[in-house]
Amino acid sequence: MKKDNWFTIYLLPGFVFQSLVIAGGYATGRELVEFFLRLGPLTGLLGMLVTTLVWSVVAAISFEFARMTKSYDYRAFFQELLGKAWFLYEIAYVAMLLLVLSVIAAAGGDMMENSFGIPRATSTVMIMGAIGLLTFFGTTVIEKFLSYWSLLLYGVYILFLAWGVSQFGGDISRNFSQSSIDSGWFTGGVSYAGYNLAVIPAVLFCISHISKRKQALASGAIAGVIGILPGVLFFIVMVGMYPAIIDSSIPSSTILAAYDARWFEVLFQIVIFGTFIETGSGLLHSLNERVFHTAQERGRTLPAYLRPVIAVSVLILAIIAGGKLGLVALIAQGYGFMTWVFIGVFVVPVLTIGLARILRSNNVE
Repeated sequence: MKKDNWFTIYLLPGFVFQSLVIAGGYATGRELVEFFLRLGPLTGLLGMLVTTLVWSVVAAISFEFARMTKSYDYRAFFQELLGKAWFLYEIAYVAMLLLVLSVIAAAGGDMMENSFGIPRATSTVMIMGAIGLLTFFGTTVIEKFLSYWSLLLYGVYILFLAWGVSQFGGDISRNFSQSSIDSGWFTGGVSYAGYNLAVIPAVLFCISHISKRKQALASGAIAGVIGILPGVLFFIVMVGMYPAIIDSSIPSSTILAAYDARWFEVLFQIVIFGTFIETGSGLLHSLNERVFHTAQERGRTLPAYLRPVIAVSVLILAIIAGGKLGLVALIAQGYGFMTWVFIGVFVVPVLTIGLARILRSNNVE
């Protein structure tokens, strides 16, 4: 193994996974409140451990199955896993894609308008332009952007935690010490894990760097930890404002207001805005890889300019659908159902069919 490949083999898939999870997950902290902090500090933290274990196990098996079958886009992956029923995942994936993209556009517009006075339409154009540019340059540039921006995010979240400890470290310690472990930690952890597991097949474009079984399994295990760690840092800070912060619609804004440092608020919001671009680019690149690989199988080579055309077109469709047709509200009402759909068409098959094929295979190199 080449020395300069260590990052791309063991860490890159985790950073890509984290990039796809955060904007639709814990960027504002609201999801962490709903799934974990409502249960109490210690119970919530235990629930996050369950999420990490589920993510790591499913990612490890998925990465090895993709490596073993050389399935580096979700269509090829599910053709191997589900056979003729592969399209079931694509239907669910497209529904999730439209939901997440419409939420990204709305959240990005609200954030830039509230924080910097930038009109929502301008923010939407910024997101479209950045995603279009990244998807045009393809896998290599997207991998670098997602990994570098994730490293920047880690740095900001570490500073976020250090500042929180200095501001109300005593409250954090007291709330943890006075907390008990109650029921709900397993259900909360599995529910949150199930909601986000849907993006693992979208990470497969960067699994081509992996050549050995032990690398795939280790990379998947590490991905779960990389994916959850910024959320854990965020959670610890929120414990310092527990239980009042449970009623905050945007916990990150509540905490930043308590810090009373405009420069850090600007930095934090810019980094979070970048995560919207990260998530959108990663999800749309996965769709592009599916389209381009299908064309190659049929002996056709599509021009590179179609990548941003497809990406921006789908993003526009998501914005229109979410704003005009009420798609966001529609899918939000079926939130639990969508979670079970992904568990049914992805998690259960990969933990049964996928694992069985891995155990029967001697392809470890």
